[in-house]
Amino acid sequence: MLCLFPRILRCLLLALLCPAAAMAYPGADAGPKPWQPARGKPAPLAGLKLLPPSHVLRLLQEAGVPSSHFGLYVRRVDQSRPLAALNEEQPFVLASTAKVVTTLAALDLLGPGYQWTTHAFAKGEIVDGRLDGDLLIVGGGNAMLTSDALRRWFVRLHEQGLRKIGGNIVLDRLAFTLSPEDLARTPQPEPDRPHHAWPDALALDEGVLRVQVVAEPKGRVQLRMQPVLEGVQLVSAMATGPGCEAHAQLASKDGAALTLKVVGTTSPACGMQQLSLLPMTHAEFSARAIAALWAETGGTLAGHVVERHGAGEAGVLQRDADGEFELPYAVHSSEKLPIVLREINKHSNNLLARNLWLTLSPEFPLRSATAAGAGERVQQWLRTQGLKASDIEVDTGSGLSRTERGKPRALAQLLARAWTGPHARDFVDSLPIAGVDGTLARRFQDGAASGHAFLKTGSLLDARALAGYVKARSGKVYAVAAMVNHAEAPAATPALDALIEWLAENG
Repeated sequence: MLCLFPRILRCLLLALLCPAAAMAYPGADAGPKPWQPARGKPAPLAGLKLLPPSHVLRLLQEAGVPSSHFGLYVRRVDQSRPLAALNEEQPFVLASTAKVVTTLAALDLLGPGYQWTTHAFAKGEIVDGRLDGDLLIVGGGNAMLTSDALRRWFVRLHEQGLRKIGGNIVLDRLAFTLSPEDLARTPQPEPDRPHHAWPDALALDEGVLRVQVVAEPKGRVQLRMQPVLEGVQLVSAMATGPGCEAHAQLASKDGAALTLKVVGTTSPACGMQQLSLLPMTHAEFSARAIAALWAETGGTLAGHVVERHGAGEAGVLQRDADGEFELPYAVHSSEKLPIVLREINKHSNNLLARNLWLTLSPEFPLRSATAAGAGERVQQWLRTQGLKASDIEVDTGSGLSRTERGKPRALAQLLARAWTGPHARDFVDSLPIAGVDGTLARRFQDGAASGHAFLKTGSLLDARALAGYVKARSGKVYAVAAMVNHAEAPAATPALDALIEWLAENG
């Protein structure tokens, strides 16, 4: 009866009735042999089982993004074999997922107890509350230094016995040394783009001026500036009427005096509007703010707030004529590192990330920090994590530079290793939680990923990325790195979100 079946069906029937006989069946090797790849070349479908689900690829296609512009690597944190991978060895622009590298390196190299310090040095004798000389304020890279914190510090200085300064307040921001090439890697700061502010060793309020606009009855408009800047006058050119739009700009400059004009339309129904702008350099901003704060807290100043100029290898600490370290008159310490990391990752704060990057420079704060020094130290650290120099390249720590690139496999490998590292809790706590907070507060609100995915986002005009962890319904935890580099990258966000939801549901 077997002869009535075609050859293939005959083999299948034998396999069902007697597997051993089928294995030994003389005709099993007859006919065309299975396709074999040429030596040294991978089979075209060798990675088929590792591809992301078809609906993710379909969403990419609908967004106009070829799959060759999508990089992905997903693996369980306790296993090395990937669950899904695509273009995993291709370097992609990291965008803000570069902050993952910066913050993980900082936890290992600096430790969670690290704090930045701002020092005040009295350059002269203090008699009856009066300093016969200059007060030198040396920035130590604390990008979270606020005018409110500085106001409290100045009050303590007055209580400590310093109320009058016979000389100048001298600001030293030389703890960071940045070359024109360093600054050229990222966009030029503009008034309406505060997130592009350059790093600075003595940044105050991140260099951002906030203006509150409140429409009162009878057409009056109240303006409030935070912080107050010496020599800057607020001028309202607001009109009352429909619409709630306000813009602020430095309208004129007459010597040291500035006019900040606020224009637009408002009404009591608008409530309070808050404007944020980057009106001037860190140096001018902090000088004007510190002058106003010193006076506001009851201090007097015979001279002016001036910049300390110079270059070299000096760090935060100062040496006297004999080469010995001077004792500061007062020290202001920042929040500890984990607090800063939460601000960096949850809200993708570029200035904090760039200041943190420079802090990783060797011998800082004893010597001035450089971007090149930080890069070399982080590359050495990456090698201790089992990565090669070509796996991940970071040069600002923030992702604003398009030369900051990484392979999806390498970033996921770094994340998987960090999950079992000594600082895992501090790192994971710093990541946005899907549907809950940070840059993910309005994403993943209703699906399986909500509350169970901890992901750093990345966004440039032509790049979108996610990197972090997903805890699936199964209880398994996955490290994931997914990047899109393409002109239509913004339209690919639904595909990235679908990938995370699929992983949370089925992983």
